[in-house]
Parts: sequence; structure tokens; C-alpha cells
Amino acid sequence: MPRKAKNPSNRYFTYITEMAINAYNNCDDNKLKNKIYNRFIKYPLDKLAENVIHTYKTYYFDDSYEDVKASVVAFLNEKMHKFRGDRGKAFSYFTVIARNFLFNENNANYAKMKIHEKLDAVDLGRNVPNETYQQDYLQEASDFMDFYVDYIDTNLDKIFLRDRDRKVADSVNELFRTRKDLYSYNKKALYILIRDRTGVNTQYITKVIGKMRIMFVELNTDYTKNGILKLNHNLERYYDEG
Repeated sequence: MPRKAKNPSNRYFTYITEMAINAYNNCDDNKLKNKIYNRFIKYPLDKLAENVIHTYKTYYFDDSYEDVKASVVAFLNEKMHKFRGDRGKAFSYFTVIARNFLFNENNANYAKMKIHEKLDAVDLGRNVPNETYQQDYLQEASDFMDFYVDYIDTNLDKIFLRDRDRKVADSVNELFRTRKDLYSYNKKALYILIRDRTGVNTQYITKVIGKMRIMFVELNTDYTKNGILKLNHNLERYYDEG
């Protein structure tokens, strides 16, 4: 019997593409970086964006298809420096962040649409002081999340010694970083996203998330008391003993 052909869906994104991305990220010569990008990276990213858009339908984009694709490619370029060759295959990494970008933008556009629909139903008797308090609370929560993401990024190698655990923590942190519409994912969907990117079993994902949750609560308590924290705040408390 003839051998079954392999799935050609990601043939445009090869091992050479991954090598080129690593070379691009480690290159200090802008002229050489442009050559690497244009010759080995530009087409694969463009094709990946195209495939992700067709796979994960978006219904609340007013922009043209070409504009949406350009936005996805721009986002992939923005995040390219975060790819590390030892943390999973480039194809999986860029597929996940492209998918997250589309989901977030789609949900944000939907929220804007709903706001415009309700403009004619604005209540003139609004409780402005309470709204101001809510806005301040949300801003403080957002500021802490920005700090927490930076804290994990800065101390990842000290908090998690195992490569497996670092992959999970880095993936969770990327979700926090692109968190605008994280509420739209249920718990199961989040675990699937992390498992797809890292290839790590659920039991290890749960363990890492448990540690990150404890850190989150403790750091948030200190942040609320002090207003601002250093990126090495109580770091020794979270050292991985191996």
C-alpha cells in the first residue's frame, strides 16, 4: 500500500524557520536581521496568520481581511523576541499567540458593539462616586497584574528550576499578559491552551498553577499595603528547591 502523505498544513513553517527565528533574536546587526526576516521568516508568519484567521472565525471585525492579517503578523513580530528555542516549537508558540490575539480582539470588538447599542439607554441617575471607586479598583488591579507579569518574567529561572515547570509558568504568564478578555475562557479551555503550547501533562500544570496562585495572593496582599514592590520582593520565599 502507498504510504500515507503527511499533513501539509504547516510545511511552510519548518525547522529552518525556527532556526532563523532563533538567529534573528540573537542577532545585533539590524541589516542582517532584516535579511534573515525577509528571506526565512516573513512568508511563514504571513501564512500562519492566514491559516489561523481561517481556522478561528472572527465575526466582530470591521476591518478588511488584509488589515486583520496585517495586525496578526504585526503582533507576532512584537512577540517574536520572547520565543526561546528551549521552550517548545516555534510553530506551536506562534499559533497559540496568534489565536489568543484574534480571540481577544474579537471579544473586545464585540464589547464595543454592545456598548454602542446601549448608549441610548444611559441612566442619568448614575452613582458617579461608586463608579469612580470601581474604576480606581480596576486600575489598581490592572497595575498589580502588570507588576506580577514582570515579576514572573524576571525571576522565572529562580522560581522554577525544571524546564517543564518553566514552560508552564511562561505560558500562564503569557495569558496574564494578554488578559483583556481572559474571562471569556473557561478553566478547561485555559488548561488546553497551556497543554497545547507546552506538551506538559495536566498534573504538572496544576502543580505550577498552584504555586503561582499562592505567589499571586501573597504578592497582592503586600502590593495593596505598600502601593509598589520591587521585582525581587520576598523572592527567596519562592525559590525552587529542586
